[in-house]
Amino acid sequence: MLKALPLLAPLFGLLRGKVYTFRWVSFLCLAYFCEGVVRAWSEHGMVRPLALLEIALSSVLIAAALVYVRASQSARLSS
Repeated sequence: MLKALPLLAPLFGLLRGKVYTFRWVSFLCLAYFCEGVVRAWSEHGMVRPLALLEIALSSVLIAAALVYVRASQSARLSS
């Protein structure tokens, strides 16, 4: 549960739609992705499916942040 605390730091920036926050939250999420890969590779039992879920959720967050940043940049350039 303590691992989720760093994700609360960018919460208000994400809710307000700040592009800078979306940029650095993708870098923050890379740590969760790497930890999930290590746990999926080395652990057995119930930990492995949870690690795979962590990999999937962090991948979705990274992809969503990148899509938002690209969309906001193209909207800024077109206006």
